[in-house]
Amino acid sequence: MRVLGELMRHMRLVTRMARATQTDLVAAYDRGDLSTAEWAGMVQTCRTCAWADSCGEWLDRTDRVVDAPGSCLNKKRFAMLKGRARQRELETP
Repeated sequence: MRVLGELMRHMRLVTRMARATQTDLVAAYDRGDLSTAEWAGMVQTCRTCAWADSCGEWLDRTDRVVDAPGSCLNKKRFAMLKGRARQRELETP
């Protein structure tokens, strides 16, 4: 079983990945698309990720990307939050 990584380190990795993928976590939270528990779950998922050791280095070399890399366990969550934000933009006159 993998030992969980340090909480604050993984919170920073999730925040950095959100920035790299242009996913606004604060706006998603404010809109109700991301609950506190879901946000905490993203950090917890990151803590279990075997790729997390390489993630920080990847983020150091990466400015902006369309999607998180396939090795990111939160890839689908970031994509879902971005999709919801885009949908809301389209629905707003």
